[in-house]
Amino acid sequence: MGSYKIGNATTLKYKKMSKKKYYINIYILIPVIYTGISIIGVILTYQIFNPNEKTNQIFPLSFVYIIAMISIFTFLTSFIIMRIFLKPFMQFVQKTKKIPIYTNSTRDNQEKVTDDLEKITNVFDNVANILSHVEAKELFPHVIGSSASMRNIFTQITKVAPTDSTVLISGESGTGKELIASSIYEHSLREGRPFVKINCVAIPEGLLESELFGHEKGSFTGAISQKKGKFEIADGGTIFLDEIGDMPLTTQAKLLRVLQEKEFERVGGTKPIRVDVRFIAATNKNLPQNIKEGSFRDDLYFRLNVFAIALPPLRERREDILLLANFFLSNFQKKVRLSPTVSQLLIGFSWPGNIRELKNVLEHASVLVEKDIIEPHHLPEIISRQNSMYITGNLHDNIALDDRLMIMEKEMILHALKTTGGVQIKAANILGINQRSLWHRIKKHGIDINTVRNLQ
Repeated sequence: MGSYKIGNATTLKYKKMSKKKYYINIYILIPVIYTGISIIGVILTYQIFNPNEKTNQIFPLSFVYIIAMISIFTFLTSFIIMRIFLKPFMQFVQKTKKIPIYTNSTRDNQEKVTDDLEKITNVFDNVANILSHVEAKELFPHVIGSSASMRNIFTQITKVAPTDSTVLISGESGTGKELIASSIYEHSLREGRPFVKINCVAIPEGLLESELFGHEKGSFTGAISQKKGKFEIADGGTIFLDEIGDMPLTTQAKLLRVLQEKEFERVGGTKPIRVDVRFIAATNKNLPQNIKEGSFRDDLYFRLNVFAIALPPLRERREDILLLANFFLSNFQKKVRLSPTVSQLLIGFSWPGNIRELKNVLEHASVLVEKDIIEPHHLPEIISRQNSMYITGNLHDNIALDDRLMIMEKEMILHALKTTGGVQIKAANILGINQRSLWHRIKKHGIDINTVRNLQ
């Protein structure tokens, strides 16, 4: 028993020793590297110009003096150059860490980093992250989201909006496709001109053509006067065709002509009408699969799919869940807030109805709240039940092993970060990995540290 204790103590001592870091200042390290390179260069030069000398022969004393002088000169020159060029960077790092937006937990984390290069890298990464958040809020104030996937969507919008390219937005029901379409319009050169929205599934099949193309007086029963269609109304502007995957095949053929020729006839009319319209379409369908099934035209799909934007479901942007929740709660008449347990439940739920479902759940819970805090019993039972199933491993049984491991790794990292208030060095100790490894994993999973801190 005693030997076991000694062995265990030795193991613990070894682990502590293995975590010890040896730090060399960057101002010393780089001049030493350049000095070593210069010494090697001098020795090689000596050997080239003295080919008869043996490589293991002791160098003349005068040559040793030359090497020493070159080494000192190279070291001092490199040191001075490093001070001149790196000083602005180090000043930037120090000033940045004093800015209020650069949170206290981030500053504490930076102060525990001993590697100058890692310190500079972390600061620049955090600054870039902050700037991307600011840009998103400034350019897209109506779109709530700061996750990496949403920032990628914002980047796509800023690139395609100023053009006249047709955009196809895909995503599950409730992911905010109409909001993205509106954002494209607001940042386009056609902003201020007509922006006409039409839901292809909300209009009966017999009336959809009349709504899109208009009709002439007497063209069918009830057509008591001429009517302009949505395309005529949108002339010079933008038209948004929502749920285009549900459009009937006969209407698809006529829509294809508008896309190709920029002209059409009203129902019952014979005179071509030319329009200048920018198209944005959205669908929650798998259009390539619909093409195989014969319910969607492949030529129309290729005309629409010029620039594709795929909106991620809410379960793939969990960092945004609390941002969205707090936004919805702030707009409800009854002012309530989330308990920490409810915050965890919301983040863990899969949200098949996405943002729309989240809003409905919160509105329902806010009605039930007696005081001002939403507790777990105010939520639908399915939310707490799915979270418990996930923890016991009964959920997502059809997920591949690698994908399951990725999900588990991300959840473990999120839990460690929440526990430590976003302090990465403490989270790394909990997970039993070094800080650099944790930093790379955070980047890999697209985890937003600032959002994690908001959970506290």
